[in-house]
Amino acid sequence: MKRIFTYSIIASFLLIGACGKNLNQSPRYGLNAEAVYSDADNYIKVLAKLYTGMSMTGNQGPAGQADIAGIDEGFSAYVRVLWNMQELPTDEAICGWNDPGIPDLNKSEWNADNVWVKGMYYRIFYQITLCNEFIWQSRDEKLNERGFSSGEVSSIVTMRNEARFLRALAYYHAMDLFGNVPFVTEEDRVGAFTPNQIQRADLFDYIESELKAIENDLTPAGAVAYGRASQSAAHALLAKMYLNAKVYTGTERNTDCATYCEKIINTNVFQLDDVYQDLFLADNHTSPEIIFPIVYDGLYAQTWGGTTFMICSALGGSMVAADYGVNGKWAGNRATGPFVEKFVDSTLDSRWLFYTDGQQLEITSMSTFIQGYGNPKYKNKTKDGLNGSNNATTAHVDVDFPMFRLADVFLMYAEAKFRSGDESTALTYMNKIRERAYGDASHNYSSLVLQDFLDERARELNWECTRRTDLIRFDLFTSGDYVWPFKGNDVAGIGISSKYNLYPIPTSDIVLNPNLQQNQGY
Repeated sequence: MKRIFTYSIIASFLLIGACGKNLNQSPRYGLNAEAVYSDADNYIKVLAKLYTGMSMTGNQGPAGQADIAGIDEGFSAYVRVLWNMQELPTDEAICGWNDPGIPDLNKSEWNADNVWVKGMYYRIFYQITLCNEFIWQSRDEKLNERGFSSGEVSSIVTMRNEARFLRALAYYHAMDLFGNVPFVTEEDRVGAFTPNQIQRADLFDYIESELKAIENDLTPAGAVAYGRASQSAAHALLAKMYLNAKVYTGTERNTDCATYCEKIINTNVFQLDDVYQDLFLADNHTSPEIIFPIVYDGLYAQTWGGTTFMICSALGGSMVAADYGVNGKWAGNRATGPFVEKFVDSTLDSRWLFYTDGQQLEITSMSTFIQGYGNPKYKNKTKDGLNGSNNATTAHVDVDFPMFRLADVFLMYAEAKFRSGDESTALTYMNKIRERAYGDASHNYSSLVLQDFLDERARELNWECTRRTDLIRFDLFTSGDYVWPFKGNDVAGIGISSKYNLYPIPTSDIVLNPNLQQNQGY
């Protein structure tokens, strides 16, 4: 199923290339939005483009017709820029490259002209624009005008709800990373205008309302095609929002977080994978744990971002690329000492996947790959030890990125219950994670303190784009109470300004849109 879906994605690229244009113009080759959307068979092809907005970088695979200008196409993949924004400014990763903007993320010295800040911001709003157009074209009155059958309408309405989920996910990342942002919906037609800015708490309310409006109309998790959004995907996103609600709105929503975690748990569709490493392999689409993946395929969905980046950037030193199913070592990302030291029982915890041969734990030079332990968590190998589908000279990988998975739901549920005063339930779900990690109950918690949840999330979810958000929720991202190498551009690490809890809106948007106010301190 994974291969079929990704193939339809590639086939759809040329079809929808005109959909972002002014609808009063006629695109080249006589193709326009009305022609595309008048055929019910085309909606799934356009929807595929919305999903690939999360994985691919343009309309011609890894290079050519890039979606986002002003940044190298390989750098512009949604998951790659999200990973850089969520991991590089934290204790979980440090990068040896001197590409523009990378050292600034490691040192917490970014500004409104940082290329990665701009890349993330414009990737998010490109995705939102694509979703808005699909939602507009699939509204009820349009479907009625086009004379589709009841079966076709039902199918398209489900797709419309998926597009609303994808838009909500993009807005969630905008809210989390940038705070107060420009706000557009399907009612704001494509053209030259300056959107108003929505306040972070109001955006939270909007995303919540969108997800609640569609949660029961999405396909149930047990029936959804792999790679597409289910009811449980919407519930997972709501749970993430509620867990961090105090950061976004000033009001805790732990009870709501627990409620939506329970909705996922009670489906009984998902189970913890028996082997932790299997979640990050080339055949992880077979995992019973992944709730919503970003799909990659070494043959049919190629990009230099995504999991190809995650694997190759983590290889260097004495590592052998072939052991990880690829043919290149990019010698970039590795783990810092304070993060590695969270693994107290390294020889027993199956999540200890660090590479130490020839590596030293202490980091005094960002550019020296052998400083810091390697963290080759993702591998383009199957559970049977076979290579992924593409192992050529310019190999791309089959590993899907687990945007939402059950272990995260268990950890959110445990933390929300603990914060609400229910330590017994929190212990049960924390220990489910520990038992998978250690293979038995020998390292289970007998009691909990709040710090345990942050540390367990670090061990379980490392390099999965959660760390910055988690540290902010625990008031440790900018604080001097917890530091790591090069935080604040100090070798040992120092506290930094609280302004860095948000990224700035790019200068180019501030200049062009008088309705926007820059985040404080930038």
